[in-house]
Parts: sequence; structure tokens; C-alpha cells
Amino acid sequence: MSLKKSTLIIILILLIDQISKIYIKTHFKLQDSVEVFGWFKIFFIENDGMAWGTKISDFTSFISDRAAKVILTLFRVVAIFAIGYWLYNATKNKSPRVLLLAIALIFAGALGNIIDSVFYGVLFDSSRNQVATFLPEAGGYDSLLHGKVVDMLYLPLYNDYLPDWIPFYGGEFFTFFEPVFNVADVAISVGFIMLIIFYKKAFPVNEKKEDTVVN
Repeated sequence: MSLKKSTLIIILILLIDQISKIYIKTHFKLQDSVEVFGWFKIFFIENDGMAWGTKISDFTSFISDRAAKVILTLFRVVAIFAIGYWLYNATKNKSPRVLLLAIALIFAGALGNIIDSVFYGVLFDSSRNQVATFLPEAGGYDSLLHGKVVDMLYLPLYNDYLPDWIPFYGGEFFTFFEPVFNVADVAISVGFIMLIIFYKKAFPVNEKKEDTVVN
């Protein structure tokens, strides 16, 4: 797969991701939800941390939440350059298509969430108790690098009380799958899953090297 095709895939995912986020921000208040199916809802939340809402400051008492947010955002920016170089180098070396596709998905997803973290605090006002405005006259809800990632995809595949016969947890209310995510998260997850499932295809062992070791 050429670098041009990889770039087209990245642009397509970014467009879907950002259009969906901008629509949610400008049409939903925080915590608003719409049921699409019983097991699928559009549920608007914002995440200012890492995966599962974790923050760097949760592990270090000497770093404030705002400082931790800047550190996390800058780390993501550095990471995206590293992933971009990985994609460029893999394309140059004519790596397997599955590897190039996986890297492109991870790159697109990471960049999609970085855009939120870097710019959304400036581009939108608050979504709390109101529908946010794009480029508000009074300014955004926060400064550059302090934006929150928009999540909206919620799949409560099971949302009921567990049977009484289940040890320890029987009779308790249980939700599966509970995390709320976005298109960028899906792209990142699919990319990593591809690398795990198709590891041998993505990273083939050089047959000549194998023959040399055997001899």
C-alpha cells in the first residue's frame, strides 16, 4: 500500500471523527443521550484524561491537574510524530499491507483525539447545561492544550441485574460494555487488534536469516 493510499485512509477517518464530534458538541448538552438501539446509544461526555478517564495527576500528587493535562497533550503530540515516522518508514521499506493499514488507523485515531486536546478548549465554549457554540465571541471554555476529548458512542450490550447463581456478583446490577468512546478510539483499537491478530503477516521473519541460523 502506498503512502498516498495511507494518507487517504487517515483523512477519511479524521473527517468522520471530527464531523461526528463537532456535530455532538453543537447539538448536545453534556450528558445528553439518544437511544439508537437497545444496545447502542449516543451519549455525550468529555474526557480530559487518558483511557478510562485516568489522569497523570492520579499517580503523582505533586503535579496539578492542569499541568498533567499539558504534559499528556504534549506527549500525544510527540507520539503522533513518532507514529507518522513509523508509517513513512514502513511505506518506504514496502512493509506488508496489513502493517501499513494498522499504522494508518492508529495514526488517524491518535491525531483525531489530539485535535480535541489541543484546540477544542479554544474552538468551543462549555457544553455544561448548554449546547456549545463553535468559535464563540466570548472565547472558548479553556486555553490551548487544555481541550477535552469528545466521546459519544455507548454500547451497553448488557444492562441488567446478574443472575443470582453467579458467585460473588449474583443479583448485582451490571453493565457491559460501559466505556463511552469515539471514532478515533475505534480506529486506534482496530489498528492494535490487527497487529495482534496478524502479527506474523505484519512482521514477517526474513527467510534468508532463518536459513543462515539453521545452517
